Amino acid sequence: MRAILPTREVVREALGVLFFRAPSRRVADEWARFLSFGLGVTWLAGIGRYWDNPRAEWWQWLGLGSVAYVFVLAALLWVLVTPLRPARWSYRSVLVFVTLTSPPALLYAIPVERYMSLQAAQSANAWFLGVVALWRLALLFWFLRRVAGLAGDAVTVGTLFPMTVVIVTLSALNLERAVFEFMAGLRRTEVPGTAADSAFAIVTLLSILSVPLFPLLGVYWLWLVAKARRRRE
Repeated sequence: MRAILPTREVVREALGVLFFRAPSRRVADEWARFLSFGLGVTWLAGIGRYWDNPRAEWWQWLGLGSVAYVFVLAALLWVLVTPLRPARWSYRSVLVFVTLTSPPALLYAIPVERYMSLQAAQSANAWFLGVVALWRLALLFWFLRRVAGLAGDAVTVGTLFPMTVVIVTLSALNLERAVFEFMAGLRRTEVPGTAADSAFAIVTLLSILSVPLFPLLGVYWLWLVAKARRRRE
């Protein structure tokens, strides 16, 4: 009978993934424990996003939006990357990975507005957004190359194309608030000059940049899919 992996080993492996260390076989063998850990952190991060927001809906207060988000994002990644023919790929492995990238989002639970001046809080929130977004993109790039087994341009397209699909789709539906919360988990208040404004400006810029990148990456993705299909045949 296989021994149950201790909780401290689960945490150690999860931290290793966050710092680009190849996961051991234990992650695949004990995937349910790692998924439970990742979902738990995702849930806490979701609660942290709205704990001091009196306008939050009940499902946001309970962190359910963040939990649902990781399942949707994992499904999107699985759908768009599968045609590129990665060597090692399953929805389960993608879902576990996505949940294990949740800990950096705990930064958004820090109420910097209460401890800093307005200008300093704006800067801190913008830095939180930039660091977490780049960290997660770098982790996805590493995961696709090191764990999934993609190579060449397929890694770059598999990393950037899903992100532009989400951002462009939400922007097309005039869901700027959803884009904002998707990228950063931050709230834009209705009062000008709030601490979230700098981060919101960054997200708006990313949305604008995603519009021309989306068709280019889409065409390149189709070409890579056809190339992978020909190679398989």
